[in-house]
Amino acid sequence: MRKIFPRISIIWALILLSGCFFSGSEIQRWVLAPEGATSFSLSRDGRFALFNSAQQGIVLWDLQQNKRLADFGSQDPHHNTVLSSKISDNNRYAITATAQNFAVWDLAWGQSDGLWSISDGIIRDVDIANNGQHVVLGLSNGKALYIDLGTGRRLEFLAHREKVNSVAISANGQYALSGGNDYFAYLWDTRTGQIIYRFEHTSRISRVALQRHGKLALTADGTNDIFVWDLTSGKKQAELAVRLRQQNLSSARFSEDGTRLVTGTPSRRVELWDSTTGKNLGRWEAAPLQDARPPSAVVYDVAITASGQVISGTSAGIAQAWTTD
Repeated sequence: MRKIFPRISIIWALILLSGCFFSGSEIQRWVLAPEGATSFSLSRDGRFALFNSAQQGIVLWDLQQNKRLADFGSQDPHHNTVLSSKISDNNRYAITATAQNFAVWDLAWGQSDGLWSISDGIIRDVDIANNGQHVVLGLSNGKALYIDLGTGRRLEFLAHREKVNSVAISANGQYALSGGNDYFAYLWDTRTGQIIYRFEHTSRISRVALQRHGKLALTADGTNDIFVWDLTSGKKQAELAVRLRQQNLSSARFSEDGTRLVTGTPSRRVELWDSTTGKNLGRWEAAPLQDARPPSAVVYDVAITASGQVISGTSAGIAQAWTTD
């Protein structure tokens, strides 16, 4: 009996902790790529999903109508794997990237706007502005690269000393946020390359995000430091009240008004936060890839709808809608 009781206590404690961690419920699920996805992006309002899989190529899906809108096929003639993607804030354009090239897509017309190659580094992250011409790339060589595809103007932001892991660009294309292995994130002007703010962490930065009106920024590192910054002053507004150790983020997005923030992790967790206080407002666990052992899924992207629902898209090729009710 002495051996049995401790085991029962441990199991009961794990059950209680699991119940405390996850809240709310799943209200809808879309299995878009049962074979799994190598990239998955959501529109800001959570209506559209752009994903890539080995079997289907690049696909645009309307989640609201549950309808396939476009099949773009492979990004390049060599069928290289798409590893990252983003949909512009106005839902008009998208960018997808392999390790060595990137493509821009006009989602309204369902066609490609061009394919460009990068020769001096591996692409680690990308973002695109509303006009479909201003893009920013984070590279393995420590560069954050801004390109105006309309004029061909190219600006290399060289403040980082190591790999750039995550980038974000403002909707108007005038500002970029980049974070890297050198423990720093920078907000900088894409017209001049001038640094506006420098945000320092104690570990490598894994994720950055900008609020659509340019009022707030998020920087997150590989430990438990996830900060929200007020971009009018450059001061820290909040620190997320993370419960688990080593909370690495794979995705993050502010609500339209910036009062809330949703995040995703490589270990299936989706969480909603108050961006002013850092308080947690909801937690969920995304569905894993079918038959995967152990169960796994990277939360590639997250969004908040106008009605307040949270949408997630994962490497399992699954989109899910969540509510805190």
